[in-house]
Amino acid sequence: MSEDKDSTMDAQARINAGPVVAAGQPLAAPEALAEHYRAILAGLGENPQREGLLDTPMRAAKAMQYLTRGYHQDLDTIVNGALFSSDNDEMVLLRDIELYSMCEHHLLPIIGKVHVAYLPDGKVIGLSKIARIVDMFAARLQIQESLTREIAEALMQVTGAKGVGVVVDAKHMCMTMRGVEKQHSSMATSVMLGAFREDGRTRREFLNLIGRTAG
Repeated sequence: MSEDKDSTMDAQARINAGPVVAAGQPLAAPEALAEHYRAILAGLGENPQREGLLDTPMRAAKAMQYLTRGYHQDLDTIVNGALFSSDNDEMVLLRDIELYSMCEHHLLPIIGKVHVAYLPDGKVIGLSKIARIVDMFAARLQIQESLTREIAEALMQVTGAKGVGVVVDAKHMCMTMRGVEKQHSSMATSVMLGAFREDGRTRREFLNLIGRTAG
């Protein structure tokens, strides 16, 4: 199986996945996660009992649960039926959606912007739902390439659009804070589906509207 097919199947599985915790089973208590953070602090040579760190393990546990809340969300609940009949067949574009995520390799932040567009085919989605779809997938551990595809395929799935285009431009703290420490570098990824992939004019219009060139 090709790498493209593998990545598409992986993205589709994440799109369709609901909460990772079985129905009726409670989420992990933050106290359990806090114990691990205490061990990490001790392993770094710190004293988890000193005043400044006494409550840090619990704060860190709760913060991590919030930052990965996307694992406990699903697409149907996020969209919540906000699809409306429309005879509009022109491009719908939402630019500069703030992105906050974390890479799965170092658990360090990914910060940037997402641009999303689609060509309606009989129905449109509530505007805020596009941003909520972005947030749901961003609030999981991953790489930017997968995140871009997940957003595009989720929007295509729920709207039945003629095409979807997604561009993500982000900075990775695993590259700016550590490793090569290139503070001014950013990563751009794009996924074009349907008309955005097949029709050069549609793709160029999208890229021009977000201030990029088709190349």
